[in-house]
Order: sequence, then structure tokens, then C-alpha cells
Amino acid sequence: MLQDISPLDMKRFIVRTLDLEDTRPEDIGDDQPLFAGGLGLDSIDAFELGIALKKAYGLQLDGEKTSGFAHHFRTPATLAAFVATHRQVSP
Repeated sequence: MLQDISPLDMKRFIVRTLDLEDTRPEDIGDDQPLFAGGLGLDSIDAFELGIALKKAYGLQLDGEKTSGFAHHFRTPATLAAFVATHRQVSP
């Protein structure tokens, strides 16, 4: 059985994946927006993050339209919940 992914696990993944040098995972709120008005990620970051999530967790994002799962990329908590329910393999 796969373990749940916590928002802190997701924040660590985001910081490591996007090489956010001046950001510590502990300084990001679980419900802090990842994009506008929050962490300040952009569309390139979203693309990189999506690719990394596919590789690390076996997510199948190709069959869905971006608009269909974009709301899951809203905060670390929503992204962690999405990955926990859609991953295919253990990291």
C-alpha cells in the first residue's frame, strides 16, 4: 500500500525540483497559492513540476487536459492530495 504524501513532502519536492534557492519548504504554507499572489511560480515552473511528478510518481497526465487538473496545482496541500490519489508507483 502506498503511503499518503503530506503537504510538507510536496513542498520539499517543489523546492528541490524547481531549485528554489532562497525558499525553505517549512516557510511555505500548506494552503499558500503556488502561482499568482503566492509562491510566484509561472507556467514554465508548472511544466517542469508536471514532468517531475510524472517521473517521480508515475502520474498519467497526458490523457487529461491542463484545465482538467490545473486546480490541483493550486496549493501544496491540493497538489499532495492529487498525487496521493493518482500516483502509480512509489517514489
